[in-house]
Amino acid sequence: MTAFTPPPATTSKCLCALPPQKLAEAIALSHWSTGLYFAGTAWLLLMLWLAVRAGAPVARLAGRVSARPWVQGLVAAPAWLLIFVALNLPLALLGHHVGLHFGLSVESWPAWWGDWAKSTGIYVVVGTVVLGVLYALMRHAPRRWWLWFWIITIPIEVFAVFVAPIVIDPLFNKFEPLQKVDPALVDQLERVAARGGLHIPPSRIFLMDASRKVTGPNAYVTGLGASKRIVVWDTTIHEETPDEILFTYGHEQGHYVLHHIAKGIAFSVPVILLFYWIAFRLLCWLVRVRGPRWGIDSVAGWSSLGLLLFLFVGLSFLADPIGNAMSRHIEHQADVYGQEVIHGLVPSARQAAVDSFCSDAQLWLDNPHPNRFVEFWTYTHPSTEQRAEFAEHYDPWAPGRRPKYFSKGN
Repeated sequence: MTAFTPPPATTSKCLCALPPQKLAEAIALSHWSTGLYFAGTAWLLLMLWLAVRAGAPVARLAGRVSARPWVQGLVAAPAWLLIFVALNLPLALLGHHVGLHFGLSVESWPAWWGDWAKSTGIYVVVGTVVLGVLYALMRHAPRRWWLWFWIITIPIEVFAVFVAPIVIDPLFNKFEPLQKVDPALVDQLERVAARGGLHIPPSRIFLMDASRKVTGPNAYVTGLGASKRIVVWDTTIHEETPDEILFTYGHEQGHYVLHHIAKGIAFSVPVILLFYWIAFRLLCWLVRVRGPRWGIDSVAGWSSLGLLLFLFVGLSFLADPIGNAMSRHIEHQADVYGQEVIHGLVPSARQAAVDSFCSDAQLWLDNPHPNRFVEFWTYTHPSTEQRAEFAEHYDPWAPGRRPKYFSKGN
């Protein structure tokens, strides 16, 4: 995997320069987002570290309910998951307040609380089942539970990607076939699909009512196999020009054609294995060294769950740069594909791409020059300014150059 490196700029101008007031807001927003991420992670780690000793009384309570470990899990797992949700709640509240303050969110507080309640319910139910399976493996395979859990994680991950757009997403947003709302736009999008040698049935192109919650445009690919689909936000149709919409769609079609969801899952397989092994080693070591002081009787006992959640947060934080590097790589590939696939369908593919990125910068208040470390650690996409700069200089149909995904004749 090669990292995305933008071409050297031939000018010192900022392609997506924001007006002074917008720029100040974008910088302030980036500071808030960075602070929420890093300080929020530190808050969770500190609180979970202090709460580790609560594992013993929670386990004793579960033990009074039943002598069967799996029944105990129906008490201990939801209790700890609700503790985790409660610790996250101040961060979630502040995050929504920030979104409202900067005009990125328009979702009312009652609606936000409704979404929070639904996501919490799903999290607790699914988390209880997953933790029940994990602790059963710990009891029956004390030296290899991490490996067995990794083996079953992959099909679970695939199943989750498959069912999410069918079962989970409709709980939070309304989706309808784009063909039903804007058939003329679907005709334009089908031209892009045809140029890519692809037939994406209109039944797999959906419009999402994002404008009830946010103000910025977006689109994405989700699902797997029979549930795979392209989703366009209604804010994209409201805010972008026809050429920008075609580029945005071409970018998402790139994810679809280049099998980025499947590749992302494949990339995660060895990363998950490595971090499960690290979690296994750390959990065993900490229980051996500090378990008696914390009241943790064994790794496989429910008293260790708070410590396990602590390790989950810490290792997830350390894994973020790895996953985000992969994400930036495939997002850049989709940018290239999107620009190539609309070549000849719009007056200037380069201008459509640049305009789309600069429109996003305005609407989402993107900091044009983020801190390099913050970008490396937290960004799932190259910065908007880098993407615009690449698009402006990318002309694979120029003499002596070749498109990456299309022949010269296309």
